[in-house]
Amino acid sequence: MTAGQAAACEEFADICRSVWNTGLEQRRAYRRRGAWMNYVPQAGELADAKREHGWLKAAPSHVLQQTLRDLDKACRDHGTFKVRWRSKARWSPSFRFPAGSLITVERLGRKWGRVKLPKLGWVRFRFSRPLGGEIRSATVSRRSGHWFVSFLVDDQAVTPKRHAMPDTSVGIDRGVKSAAVTSDGDFHDWVFITSGETTRYRRLQQRLARSKRGSANRAKVIAAMNTVMGRVSDRRGDFCAQMASRIVAKNALVVLEDLRIRNMTASASGTLAEPGRQVAQKRGLNRAILDKGWHRLELSLTSAARYTGTVVVKVNPRIHVAAVFRLRLRRRTQP
Repeated sequence: MTAGQAAACEEFADICRSVWNTGLEQRRAYRRRGAWMNYVPQAGELADAKREHGWLKAAPSHVLQQTLRDLDKACRDHGTFKVRWRSKARWSPSFRFPAGSLITVERLGRKWGRVKLPKLGWVRFRFSRPLGGEIRSATVSRRSGHWFVSFLVDDQAVTPKRHAMPDTSVGIDRGVKSAAVTSDGDFHDWVFITSGETTRYRRLQQRLARSKRGSANRAKVIAAMNTVMGRVSDRRGDFCAQMASRIVAKNALVVLEDLRIRNMTASASGTLAEPGRQVAQKRGLNRAILDKGWHRLELSLTSAARYTGTVVVKVNPRIHVAAVFRLRLRRRTQP
């Protein structure tokens, strides 16, 4: 991606963020009056706004419409007042081209290819894996200071009605010492951040605390921190994907604890009137849970199960692990 294309992507993402925040504020205003606003009238008002505000025309129309569709789905799934704002400081810029017919991909070699995107032209990218199907959409996002393009493809795969080994099952216990322990007695874990990266990240945090808000130096420090944690996130995602692939290939039934991870990792600091207890200990537990990628493992299992016919079941944490472990140990001890 050239510097001009990177600047255009930044502009597209800023416009999409503005459309999202404006649409969300409008929906909340309607809900306060007891009314409801959905995608259709907002899309019409967006077309009118483009005539009055020329800066909206810089981004492709179907990209802005897709932003409103994503907002509509988020509000229906989670509630209008629970959907978050997209802050310029905290939100990772991204936008999606929903029209697969307008996207052309060409392979330039073993490692490199190029894609033609509306208003961006030919964009060179690294071919990490074959597409394997018809392109339906393309998402452009920025992470750790680099721009990425990901494709949604239709691979024509159908979920099997029956698993290859239908009488197999496994229970998974997620923990903070080991990322996951199965009822077969297997421990799955990996070190996602090295000691050197830990030291570097701590020093960057110290520099961040001394930097002035809004300064160029602060932006550089944040970019360096994002680079370190981006590598950690990639390792965690790779670990979860590989583990999920192995588990669903060998088991027709996967049982997980139904954990409220968001509630479990909530801050215990409390308020000035009612300060929390054991805040430092709770902070350490939150970091350990998030570091092991509990939610990401659950998503990886659900995604991988579509290709094998595996059923993923979530049960009450009080009865899940003990019951499954007793069952598996009983089978092993029987002569």
